[in-house]
Amino acid sequence: MGQDNLELHRRYITISYVFMFLTLLTLVFGIVAYWFARKVVQVEQTEVWLQAHALWIMRNIVLFLILAAFSALWFIPLIFFYWDSQLWVTACTVAGVVFSGIAWLYLFNAWIKGLSRYIKHKAVF
Repeated sequence: MGQDNLELHRRYITISYVFMFLTLLTLVFGIVAYWFARKVVQVEQTEVWLQAHALWIMRNIVLFLILAAFSALWFIPLIFFYWDSQLWVTACTVAGVVFSGIAWLYLFNAWIKGLSRYIKHKAVF
């Protein structure tokens, strides 16, 4: 594999990690991070540790999106009822906040673990 391809794949993974961090702010950046990581996975001659990071990013973005969708389901009663009108609406909202926090912490932990291994040039799994 040429040196220019190696640098290109490293750049894609670096961009993916930047967008993975920005996914903590909005979900749209997660799709961009997934797309850049997917570009590295599709190449056959890439180094194993780079491909491991790309798969790590893709896996964690998908799991975060699933967790975020699950936590969003708990906020549905807020559309139909006021916050303080029923106790179960408040309970659902609190559960949604807790699950959102879990999803956010999951992605933040995965980002720290992956980035620390990426800086050391080691596979993340």
